[in-house]
Amino acid sequence: MSKFEVRKTKQGFTLKLWRGERMCLLGFDVTHPEPDFVGFAIEVRAPGTSTYVPLPNRLAFEYPVPATTAVTGDRLFSSLEAPFQKFRWIHFPQEVKKGTYYYRATKLHMPADNVLKKGVSITAGISLNPVTYAGFLDIGFTRNFASSQAFRNKLGNPANLNAVGAKVIPDVAEKGLAWPKLQQPPDLYAWMGFEAYALLFGLLDEAVNDPRVTLDVFAYDFNEPDLLKRLVALGPRLRIILDDSADKNGQGEVTGHGAADSAETVAAETLAQSAGPQRVKRTHFNGLQHHKVMIARRNGKPYKVLGGSMNFSYRGIYIQANNVFVFDDRAVAELYAQVFDAVFTDPDGFKDHPLAGKWHLVQKPGLPPVQFCFAPHRDSDLSLLPVKGAIAAATSSVFYAVAFLYQTKSGPTKNALDELMTKSLFSYGISDKPGSLQLRKPDGSVGLVDFAYLADHAPEPFKSEWSGGRGINLHHKFVVTDFNLPTAKVFTGSSNLAPSGEEKNGDHLIMIADRRVATSFAIEALRVFDHLHFRVRMQESAAPAAAAEKPLALRKPKAITGDRYNWFESSYVAGSQKEKDRLLFSAPEVV
Repeated sequence: MSKFEVRKTKQGFTLKLWRGERMCLLGFDVTHPEPDFVGFAIEVRAPGTSTYVPLPNRLAFEYPVPATTAVTGDRLFSSLEAPFQKFRWIHFPQEVKKGTYYYRATKLHMPADNVLKKGVSITAGISLNPVTYAGFLDIGFTRNFASSQAFRNKLGNPANLNAVGAKVIPDVAEKGLAWPKLQQPPDLYAWMGFEAYALLFGLLDEAVNDPRVTLDVFAYDFNEPDLLKRLVALGPRLRIILDDSADKNGQGEVTGHGAADSAETVAAETLAQSAGPQRVKRTHFNGLQHHKVMIARRNGKPYKVLGGSMNFSYRGIYIQANNVFVFDDRAVAELYAQVFDAVFTDPDGFKDHPLAGKWHLVQKPGLPPVQFCFAPHRDSDLSLLPVKGAIAAATSSVFYAVAFLYQTKSGPTKNALDELMTKSLFSYGISDKPGSLQLRKPDGSVGLVDFAYLADHAPEPFKSEWSGGRGINLHHKFVVTDFNLPTAKVFTGSSNLAPSGEEKNGDHLIMIADRRVATSFAIEALRVFDHLHFRVRMQESAAPAAAAEKPLALRKPKAITGDRYNWFESSYVAGSQKEKDRLLFSAPEVV
């Protein structure tokens, strides 16, 4: 097993590499930054190549032409000329290769106006193998970049971004199964779904192409047409349990998954024809059938299972921040298969089934211990008290992304996260709110993310973004505690971590006690939070008109500009969250 963190120090300069899922986090520290220090250049040499390529920056010290013209989809500015003024950066290789990625980080200085001078340089290597634990566990995340500069670039910077964006996904879920997917660029949906897409469709194709394989599926939101085609192709090798929860609108009409015209109902009717009506079940337990799970059996024996937070829908795969896990392990697959069989036989009685009454441990030599908990339960404390305990016991950091947290008024998870705000350890959190996202920033303050904001007020050199359509943009359900310590834990799955859901919904929650897995989720948290935090800062900063007049640019030394502070000084304020951020991701390994 390759190392998932590598650290080197030279002349007071530290570079630390952290392996993420198809990404690498670079953490930096400078013991005593010089007054003319202006940031870090990053170069990378991919496996099988001999040349270091500088990572590009969207920002520059100044723009010889208008910033909106200067910055293109190619990010014109090499970090050798436009260094990163952050103490951490996440690199996404276009396509992750086997082998070692070598990163060369260099301190850059500006002794005189517009004169750059290289300082200390460090080179370190790390494997970014996309499989988390070969032969046992692989974790994948969706890209969640519909509202981003990267998405705009992927579409070729169209003049009318909203018009093109409206063609990417249906405006209402009911249209999904008949929605004609955008064909240009040809890999758009795979790009948006990122590694989660690859894991999902990889398992589906494996099942379709092997006549010995049968597939059992739990589904909540379901309107992805390519996914439906693969399930239809399985014929009688499929069993599926689809949610049928429903409400009534003001006119007394049935709405939700149980409605006659819902995508879930249409999918159930379609699959009843291909698989046979006896292989298609509908249920909502006492609330929702909220699992998003696929269990593969070969010759009748369970051998692989996919689960997580990602719904099998347009928004779930292509728009929202979500995660999936695939356990390529017979013991784990057998556990989920038992749950499926019990629910398929008697969904109303599952709350009283022994499977719902305890945590289930799977532990094998050389692999992380994993525990599983299946809802609904008689008492939600069974699943939620361990989450509360891990948050309360954390001594280094806590990261969380929990959809619908705003709806949870009390309970172990909500109470523990509220108490977290009174502690000094580093924490970052996010949950959705109607029409926006609520971001709990490292300093403990709260900001609201309005995805439509940059569509109207994008400061140069950034261009307007697509809001991602109607619906929530974050759907993760995870909590990470002490990712950099031996006590690291990750809680994830389909559970919203709320008492009502744990007592009413069909759900799964898993706990993985492992630093490698915790690091993957911590980097995902940083990726999503930084993406959103920037939008919060833009919205909370000066008036849009003033922002439009002054493009965002890198900061020169205060000796040149006459400013009060250098760009890095706020990260050296003793006891501040910025200082904790700087030190956390560059710290020595704790064993």
